[in-house]
Amino acid sequence: MIHRISEDYILDLLKGFPCVAIIGPRQVGKTTLAKQIMGSFRTAKYIDLELTSDFVKLEDAEIYLAQLDDRLVIIDEVQRKKDLFPILRGLIDQNRKPGRFLLLGSAAPELLRNSSESLAGRIAYFELTPFLLPEVYPKFELNQLWMKGGFPDPFLNQKYWIQWMNNFVKTYFERDLPNLGFPADSIVGERLWTMLSHYHGNLINYSELGKSLDLSTNTIKSYILFLENAFLIRTLKPYHSNTKKRLVKSSKVYIRDSGIMHYLSGIENIEQLYGRPQIGASWEGFVVEQIISLLPQNRKVYFYRTHDGAELDLVILKAGKPFAAIEVKFRSGVKPSRGNTEAIQFLKTKHNYIVINDENEDYKLSSGFIVCGLSIFIKKYLSAL
Repeated sequence: MIHRISEDYILDLLKGFPCVAIIGPRQVGKTTLAKQIMGSFRTAKYIDLELTSDFVKLEDAEIYLAQLDDRLVIIDEVQRKKDLFPILRGLIDQNRKPGRFLLLGSAAPELLRNSSESLAGRIAYFELTPFLLPEVYPKFELNQLWMKGGFPDPFLNQKYWIQWMNNFVKTYFERDLPNLGFPADSIVGERLWTMLSHYHGNLINYSELGKSLDLSTNTIKSYILFLENAFLIRTLKPYHSNTKKRLVKSSKVYIRDSGIMHYLSGIENIEQLYGRPQIGASWEGFVVEQIISLLPQNRKVYFYRTHDGAELDLVILKAGKPFAAIEVKFRSGVKPSRGNTEAIQFLKTKHNYIVINDENEDYKLSSGFIVCGLSIFIKKYLSAL
């Protein structure tokens, strides 16, 4: 059992909110985490809405749940019964004590709109990601997490990594996304996700994607937004302020789990990855996802790029202003480009880092950048952000 660093945070939320929702993609470990949390409560009841027997129990949810007023009630796959949210609101309003309900769902609040409307002010959301580096390193090698991704089952049983990924991708587009309301058929959805893996770490070209799939630009945008709300991709917007500089306006896109990105790209092992031109983009996406997932929730994150060549992979805003800049480089012994240096001079960021794939490096450059490995960055520098 790998201890999830989110467990203590969720327990703290349950002390302050009557309802807490753990959201994240399927198979990310929400159920395992919830059952771990159950052990911290004197009494708890677990309900899985994928089981017919449990689903039937909530046909008259108000009467059934009212009998469990003295317990923590965990409801898994809550997106399967969206009419439940108004009932939860009524029960909570009758007794607003904290720690009454723990909901598990495979969609962002935007796809669970009934929850955000019905439980506003009563619910706290927490996104559970695949394994993060501090949870598995140094027991497992960093490159193992990067190559295979952080979904618990394939990470811990890598012999069946290919089979797991194949089933995961097909099941998501044949069953899970349609249940959430994804309008495209499974073939189009899987093709789009695969095409986005080739854009990984680069600017999205909606028009090009639309032509390839014979779909309108607006349709492509709506599909990509849906995939983002299902935690399958991340789009990163460009940072801009009141400036006369000619800034890039398109968003960058990443496949959120590095293992899925490699599977969609036909990369099966670390040796193949080292021989592919995508290695730099793959490492960038892995680092970006690790950092964003570990930042405080009130930080805003962008990338920065101008048409004149100034660029940064991550710009972190604190109190609405650029506070930290991060450039991701795969190789060690690197120097910031002229564009990197121009970017931090213009943005006036206080903390500037180059994160590389070498866990032994940690040094400062005269340009103002600190060069370090990812685990060192997380352990030594992340808390300052």
